[in-house]
Amino acid sequence: MDQKTIIAETDKYYLPVFSRYQIAFTHGQGCYLYDADGNAYLDFLGGIAVNALGYAHPVLVKALADQAAKLVHISNIFYTDIQAKAVKLVSEVTGFDRIFFANSGAEANEGAMKLARKYGTKKHARKFKIISAVDSFHGRTFDTLAATGHEHYHEGYGPLPLGHEYVKFGDLRDLAELMDDEICAVILEPIQGEGGIHPATREYLEGVRKLCDKHDALLIYDEVQCGVCRSGKWFAYMLYGVKPDVMTFAKGIGGGFPMGGFCVDEKYAHVLAPGDHGSTFGGNALACASCFATLSTLKSENMPDKVVKIGAYFKSKLQELQQKYPDKVTDVRGEGLLVGMELVKAGGDVVKSCLEQKVIINCTAGNVLRFVPPLIVTEKEIDILCTVLDKALAAF
Repeated sequence: MDQKTIIAETDKYYLPVFSRYQIAFTHGQGCYLYDADGNAYLDFLGGIAVNALGYAHPVLVKALADQAAKLVHISNIFYTDIQAKAVKLVSEVTGFDRIFFANSGAEANEGAMKLARKYGTKKHARKFKIISAVDSFHGRTFDTLAATGHEHYHEGYGPLPLGHEYVKFGDLRDLAELMDDEICAVILEPIQGEGGIHPATREYLEGVRKLCDKHDALLIYDEVQCGVCRSGKWFAYMLYGVKPDVMTFAKGIGGGFPMGGFCVDEKYAHVLAPGDHGSTFGGNALACASCFATLSTLKSENMPDKVVKIGAYFKSKLQELQQKYPDKVTDVRGEGLLVGMELVKAGGDVVKSCLEQKVIINCTAGNVLRFVPPLIVTEKEIDILCTVLDKALAAF
């Protein structure tokens, strides 16, 4: 189909819940996407921090093809060789003892909060409250919506599940005032993504850890966006040296194939008993093959160290633009290849200008340009992006 037909057919039948650009992509290679008319676009969005290895990576392509030829899915009431390999590797890179596989970040966060509720209510019937941060984002299911600290996402869906409270991200005093023995968990993103790329500080997370320990509440990190080498560590908690009780992951874990999950240490491994939680498709053979191939490749290429190096180069180039346009750019922040550029006003025009120049970026929180390219991005590709961004900012 040509581009016009693809768009028309999709708009005719697909539920209109997305605001889409009038571009239809047919394939990708490395950090580039190609539309139905053959135009190449440099991608600095990466499927929103998903395509860790870029597009058509030969290791991932082979792993999926080989696995599809053998086994795609069976029920989790049986074992598979590829799930055994994947779960062991995920345990190694996360630093946690036990893993549960789901299909998305929202499912991962739902599972983590279910575990926390079960943990709390086993101790006391009223120990069920969960605290999250203002401007957080944890998913679009009902309970993850309730945990998401942004009213925009709540509109029209009330009443949302009870038991959720919100604090200012980074404000330890605000959290201390709300903490009591009815709190079963605090869920935070170590680096807020949708909220505008806001990294936590070590001091804040250390304080949160102490408050959770004091009130026997679980500390949950949502690393759906900032995990899988994105921050320059395997997982962002490793930047701070403050380990949570539960950690969720998704996005990059499957290199583009839908996968998510959560992990805990042995101490909390038996909070959920058989039948308390599950998933039909979670941890299916094809997902596990993609996970194993992705993580094995990132490990063999020492990707965390590479992300630190390329991320520092990227950040320095963006800071040069900030210095060039001090009346338009107020901040550049982030870790590794999860970087935000804050503008003085809404950034939609900059995103549009870059897209017209065949470079894909994104704007979140209204005025923060978000850059989450494939982890394989090169200095040359960063230079291309910055040249295009320079032109866009000049006209902004």
